[in-house]
Amino acid sequence: MDVPATYNLAYIWKISLVAALGGLLFGYDWVVIGGAKPFYEAFFGLTGDANAWKAGWAMSSALAGCLGGALLSGAVTDRIGRKKVLVGAAAMFTWSAVWTALSHSFDSFISARIIGGVGIGLASNVSPMYIAEVSPSEMRGRFVSLNQLTIVIGVLAAQIVNLLIYNARPVETDATVDVLLASWNGQCGWRWMFGAETIPAGLFFLLALMVPESPRWLLKQSRAEPARTILARIGGAEYAEAEVADIEATLEGERGRFDLRELRSPRLLKILGLGVFIAMFQQWCGINVIFNYAQEIFEAAGYDVGGMMFNIVITGVVNLAFTFVAIRTVDRWGRRPLMLLGSGGLMVTYAILGACYHFELEGIVVLAVVLAAIACYAMTLAPITWVLLSEIFPNRVRGAAMSLCVSALWIACFALTVTFKPINVHLGAAGTFWLYGAICLAGFLVIRAMVPETKGKSLEDIERALAGHDEMGK
Repeated sequence: MDVPATYNLAYIWKISLVAALGGLLFGYDWVVIGGAKPFYEAFFGLTGDANAWKAGWAMSSALAGCLGGALLSGAVTDRIGRKKVLVGAAAMFTWSAVWTALSHSFDSFISARIIGGVGIGLASNVSPMYIAEVSPSEMRGRFVSLNQLTIVIGVLAAQIVNLLIYNARPVETDATVDVLLASWNGQCGWRWMFGAETIPAGLFFLLALMVPESPRWLLKQSRAEPARTILARIGGAEYAEAEVADIEATLEGERGRFDLRELRSPRLLKILGLGVFIAMFQQWCGINVIFNYAQEIFEAAGYDVGGMMFNIVITGVVNLAFTFVAIRTVDRWGRRPLMLLGSGGLMVTYAILGACYHFELEGIVVLAVVLAAIACYAMTLAPITWVLLSEIFPNRVRGAAMSLCVSALWIACFALTVTFKPINVHLGAAGTFWLYGAICLAGFLVIRAMVPETKGKSLEDIERALAGHDEMGK
């Protein structure tokens, strides 16, 4: 792709990378708990069937914070701006990392995890939105995908940190709860797993203070001069004038305080419904059960604790590698083809994975199919969902609409997480993955019927097209 010489790519990369640090902390905070799970459960006495609900609450408590943060972001991003929400998310991550590492009671641990979840909810909304609003249209896909790349880097970083800390003083295979509790990992190691997040979280906080505000938000606030200055730094004076005129045209007659009831208008309700579906499908395609319940999945495939932890790192490496594929293809192949490839590919992969469990295949065969599913997800549904959500909503309502979609995403994630074990008990591993395959088939059909192609179009062009003023190809 030829990039106009007027674009200040170094500046665009710099501010986008800072915003994308929210994604890195999102990924780290989300996954670190998996490696710490055997040790904090022993420390807080969460083992055994009698404590199953408490153990589940410890694992999923951050989701309550995620939902709260996502809802909060809708109330504040359109009122106080994107930059301040980025700073607030960074503060939440830092606070949570320190508090979790120092927790000596179960209630304290839960409170700290909820605070971290609020940070995830804020970052998952505002980071891709901010990047979309500062990126030129022909490069927007790759820059918004950068947020997914940092999420994946955060996931892999958590997996590697967990493995390194565990290997510093490993416990014996099939260790009892008492042995886990008495071990260094059971007393201190799990704290370092959470506490290591303080370093990138503090860096994110400092750097977020230095990025500019979103020019589109500034124009919505009738602050044309600072918006023009930022846009000129991104693409030069002519680019700034053209962008200001285009954004002003879409905002004409729409300034003033936004009323949430406006989202109930037929035009916006249709777009919002599509966004909610895309967000929920990204979760109910089922891939996150592999990350959240990797221990159970790999144990069912015949791996011991050491093999399970090593395999988790391998899944992170594959996740990272294929996210680079998404960054390279999103502005070439387009959003719609990648979404169709992801839903169709996962449907086929889950059919094979279910067959592996049905015929009791173990070891490397199951690992290979799991890695294929992760690769398919990483280059399609994982990043493209965030790209589409940051593109399809009008300037005036983008913050509130994305907040509702991200809230729906976290509700779907919570439902997926809490239902996996009961579904797995009733349907077995084979039936569970066949069910997720059926959901992917339904997603494929909806995407083919309703999702438009948005590559190469400005946010304002997309707004006009979805409003019915222009045609947008499928």
